[in-house]
This record gives sequence, C-alpha cells and structure tokens, in this order.
Amino acid sequence: MDLLIKESAEIIRESKFVIAFTGAGISVESGIPPFRGEHGLWNKYNPEVLDLGFYLENPDECWFYIREIFYDFFSDAHPNKAHKVLARMEKEGLLKSLVTQNIDNLHQQAGSTIVHEFHGNSKRLKCLKCGKLFSSKEFDFKKIPPRCDEDGEILKPDFIFFGEGIPRDAYENSFADAEKADVCIIVGSTGEVTPASFVPRTAKQSGAVIIEINPEETMFTGPVTDIHLKGKASEVLSKLEKELF
Repeated sequence: MDLLIKESAEIIRESKFVIAFTGAGISVESGIPPFRGEHGLWNKYNPEVLDLGFYLENPDECWFYIREIFYDFFSDAHPNKAHKVLARMEKEGLLKSLVTQNIDNLHQQAGSTIVHEFHGNSKRLKCLKCGKLFSSKEFDFKKIPPRCDEDGEILKPDFIFFGEGIPRDAYENSFADAEKADVCIIVGSTGEVTPASFVPRTAKQSGAVIIEINPEETMFTGPVTDIHLKGKASEVLSKLEKELF
C-alpha cells in the first residue's frame, strides 16, 4: 500500500488536470449511511418517497420521511478527514474540480469550492412553480411541508428524485472536466449509479489515470481503475496528504 500511495502522489504531482469523483462511501465516516447495500437507507425506507411522480401526488406524506432522513438525521453530520484533504488539494492547486454524487454539502463545508453536484444538494429547497431557491436553514422543520413565501407552493429539496433529470450545468461541467482530466481520483463510489458512473469512465477513455480509493472492489476496479488504494477514505487520503505536502 505504501508504495502505491507514493506512486499515486507522484502521478498527481506531475499531472496538469486532476479531478475527484466521490460517492456515498466518503460520507459514511461522517455518520451518513449510504442508500444502497447492507446498511443502506432503502432497507429502512421505501424509495417511493423520493419518486418525483409519487412526491407530486403525496407531498405531505413524502415530507414526513424527507424530514426524518435529510433534516433530522443528517443535520449533525460534519466533514471528515477525507473531505478536508480533497479541499486542501484544491486550495494547493492539485485538484481542479470535484464531481460528487452526494447531496450532503460536506465537500463545501470542508472548503471545496469547485464542486459539480451531480445529484443536487439537500441544503437547498426549490419552488417548482416559480423556481425560487431557499436555504434549508430558513425553515423550522417541526412544521412541514415548507412553503414558498412567493406563491405558497410546497417546496421540494433541490436534489434529484427518481424520474428527474440531472441538472444541466452539473452534467455538462462534470463530463467536460472528465474529458480534460489526466487523473481521476474515485473516492467512495461503487459505480452502480448511472449516468454518474460514466464520469470516471469518460476520464479513462480520454487517457486519464484512474486512482480508486475504496475499502472493497467495485464496478470500477477491474475495467476502469489503474491503481486501487484499498481502505477507508479518511485513512487513505491522510496517507496521500503526507506524501503530497
């Protein structure tokens, strides 16, 4: 592992355009469970509450569970060491951008500024009627559903529901950076969710070296990954940080 860490650090230092691609695994150490897998949220909750069609017909019922999952349970989460190392890499000029599947805002809280939010952000709420955006901090979630102060419409969290398209800017910027990348660092993504999982694959096809940080093998490991740094995100990125700085 130590030799692979050194090799990865050297590749990153010598590269001109490094991007990171993160999934649920990077936030697990912050206390946020993944949606899928043995301990995933969909083992406890019905995914239907995040289906756009079901939500539009049953917003009050959906908001009961949305509040519990995203605004009660996740509200105390803080960035962990992995988030902070990626933010430092950006600050020091080693990381050009970050594409994340996560909606928890932890990359931004850690200090990352160039973040392409592929699936949106739970810290924003949006009125589907007038398009106005609100910060979740503006609302007391003891009273649900939250409503728009302009037209009284029920607000929707500004992240992607099932049946909803990827935000255009996030999609275009993610793939544009993937095509320019000479290194793509995958952290905590299993590669199961499309079209997000096509971002590292696009980088690979464009000639980038793919460095994967995951505790187990994933759908990326065989066909996409060049270097697999096996372990928890915070532990591996802490070691990488020592080699880089």
